[in-house]
Amino acid sequence: MSIILALLAAVFASLTNILVKIGMENVNSNLATAIRTVIVIIMAFIVVVVTKQLPAITMIPNKALAFILLSGISTGLSWLFFFRALAVGDVSKVVPIDKSSIVLTILLSILILGEKAVPNIIVGGALIAFGTFVLIGKNEEKKRFTGSQFYIVYAILGAVFAALTSILAKIGMEGVDSNVATFLRTIVVLVFAWAIVLFQGTHREMKRITSKSYLFLILSGVATGLSWLCYFAAIAIGKVSVVAPIDKFSVVITMILGFVILKEKATKYTVIGGIFITVGTALLIF
Repeated sequence: MSIILALLAAVFASLTNILVKIGMENVNSNLATAIRTVIVIIMAFIVVVVTKQLPAITMIPNKALAFILLSGISTGLSWLFFFRALAVGDVSKVVPIDKSSIVLTILLSILILGEKAVPNIIVGGALIAFGTFVLIGKNEEKKRFTGSQFYIVYAILGAVFAALTSILAKIGMEGVDSNVATFLRTIVVLVFAWAIVLFQGTHREMKRITSKSYLFLILSGVATGLSWLCYFAAIAIGKVSVVAPIDKFSVVITMILGFVILKEKATKYTVIGGIFITVGTALLIF
C-alpha cells in the first residue's frame, strides 16, 4: 500500500509542477505559493473532518507536535526556494535538482532513522545524484551565475529543506494520523507563506492576477494537496528510504510533461540524466 500511495503522490506532484509553471506566468513566486497553500489547507481540513480525526489533534504528544511543526517550517522554506527557482528556470531542469533531495533523504534516513543501507539503495542513490548532475548540463557550468542561472542555487536550497521535511515528518508522525499531521504542517506553511507575502507587500498584486493564472494555481493547489496526503500516508506506514525515491520519480514524469505540454527543449543532457534517474529509482524500489 505504501508503494501505491507513493506512486500516486509522484503523479500528483508532477501535475503540480506543470500547473504551477503555467499559473505563475507574471505572478510573484511567493504570492503563488501562498495562494496554493490556501487550497491545500482546505483540502487537508476536509479530509480530517471526513475521517473524524479532528478531536485527535488535542491528543498529540508535545514531541510529535514539535517535529510536525518543524517539518512544516522546512516545507515552507523548501517551497519558497523551489517555486522561486521554477519562476526563473526551465521546469525540466529545476525539478530534477529539487528532487535530488532523495540522496540527502536516504543518507539522513540511514543516519537518523536507522534504516538499513542495503546495496540497491546506495547504488540507486548514486545513479540519481549522477543523473541530476548531468541534467544541469556542462554548458551551465561554464556560465557565471547570472539572474537566469541562479535558479540552480534556489533549487539546491529547496532540495535540502525537502529532505529535512521527510525526516522530521517521519519522526513526528509516529503514532499520529497522517491526515492530521498533514493538516497541521499545512497550517505552518500557510502562516509562513502569507507572512512573507505581507512583509514583501506582494499581496497587492493579487488584483492583477488573471483568471487563467488563478485557475491553474488553484488546480496546482489541489494536485499538491492530493500529493501530500498520499505521500505522508505512505511515509507513515512505509520506510522513508523506499517511499521517498518512488515519490521523487515524479521528476521523470514532470520532464516528459514539460517537453510535451510546455514545449521545452529535450537536450541530450535531460535525456541521459532522465535515464540515470529512472534506473536509480528502479533500483531503490526493487
